[in-house]
Amino acid sequence: PGCPRPGLLTMGNHQLHPGWRALLGGGLAGIAPSMGGPLLMVPALALLWSVAERPRWSAFWALLAVVISHRWLLALHPLTWMGIPAPLSLPIALTIWLFCGGAAAVLLLVWSGLARCWFSTTSALSTGFSLALLTLLWAGAELLLEGSPLFWIGVGGSVLPLDRSLAGLARWLGSGGLATLQLIWGWGLWQLWLRRGRRRTGWLLSLMLAHALGALSLSPPPAISALRLGAWQPAIPTREKFSPERQRRFNAALSSALQQAQAMKVEALVAPEGALPSRWQPNNFFGVPLPLISGGFRWVRGQLRSSVVLARPDHAELEPLVDKHRLVPLGEWLPPLPAGFTQGLSAVGGLQPGDASRFVQAWPSPSAIAICYEISDGWALAKATSEGAEWLLTIANLDPYPRLLQRQFLALAQLRAIETGRDLLSVANTGPTALVSADGSVQRLMEPGSEAVAAAELQRRRRISGYSRFVGGWSWSSR
Repeated sequence: PGCPRPGLLTMGNHQLHPGWRALLGGGLAGIAPSMGGPLLMVPALALLWSVAERPRWSAFWALLAVVISHRWLLALHPLTWMGIPAPLSLPIALTIWLFCGGAAAVLLLVWSGLARCWFSTTSALSTGFSLALLTLLWAGAELLLEGSPLFWIGVGGSVLPLDRSLAGLARWLGSGGLATLQLIWGWGLWQLWLRRGRRRTGWLLSLMLAHALGALSLSPPPAISALRLGAWQPAIPTREKFSPERQRRFNAALSSALQQAQAMKVEALVAPEGALPSRWQPNNFFGVPLPLISGGFRWVRGQLRSSVVLARPDHAELEPLVDKHRLVPLGEWLPPLPAGFTQGLSAVGGLQPGDASRFVQAWPSPSAIAICYEISDGWALAKATSEGAEWLLTIANLDPYPRLLQRQFLALAQLRAIETGRDLLSVANTGPTALVSADGSVQRLMEPGSEAVAAAELQRRRRISGYSRFVGGWSWSSR
């Protein structure tokens, strides 16, 4: 209200009603992550630009995009294993799913309101300035959301796995740069439609140039040495994890995995998020035959934390490596409410966050570790790389979610490897367990859902990528 309606975005003979354009665009944006990449996302953004001055339809676009891309949230149901009554399980899962979509709708409502005000003239200079502000605002918001308590899959993260050449530009621009490029191409595609295809040569040339530069940027930094690690995928259903029978069988399963890893002549075995029970110690397990890097729980001054710990032969106690900093609201982190109000909300009884740094200066060499959906925070891992991390590790437990989330998780792991120029090992309870090279290529170590042990050879690297150097310099100057 009060902002003049510009003619630049609304000119032309549009055959589709704005509502249909928002519906089609939001649908395309929802299936783009891990499936269609820029082939679907750029047209989806073009349709968003076509309704950018209409906050209601822009919000509808965002709602559809998120509820479709995050539809795996419905797999939370049934929640009875967490103590939630069966009649409330589906409504709670639906509420969480729709809340995420609603949050995205509110953000696009604000963005569209700004677009409506800023595109207040048909002047080319003013239009270019407004376009730059809106795209940079979007990219900045995505970077902030990547570090928020939500598992965020934005426009920048949707490039992979389909378009590795374009993703190569993340070595210099990060995920925010990939989001900016796609937003500009979406704008250009919409303008081509308004002008009936005029100036399409320049638009196509920009696509070709970006892909060529990205492909050239994929070349990984030189390796200084190899690191051979084992990966254990236990495939324990989360809904059975805390049952007495599963806990009774855990030590035998871990012992078998360690023996298999030892036969593979690896330097250490890596186990997924939350694999070790609270208060588990090597001396209670009769020791370990080789180093074990595992997710687990530890107590710090009376507070429970989800951590990555190291157990070594001839060491009686676990060595903490890093604590999980981003906790899932309600599922892991509980608000300070009376016990009666929080009972059943968290399977682990409520966790506290650790330090924000992902950098680990410990055996076997400096690394950066992301626990579960911390993989979406490219800024934190790039900062850790600028501090000296030579390889990346991510551990997760994505059960009971479907394969869709595993594909999205692995796509984000690819993007983190490209951004930082580091090899990445992903070890998850039910998958994805894979080795991602610094150029974004993926070697799957085992099938999702299977119980197995596999070996992976990572390359340690020290040369800092342009993006990691920028993040490190920005973080230092912002202290």
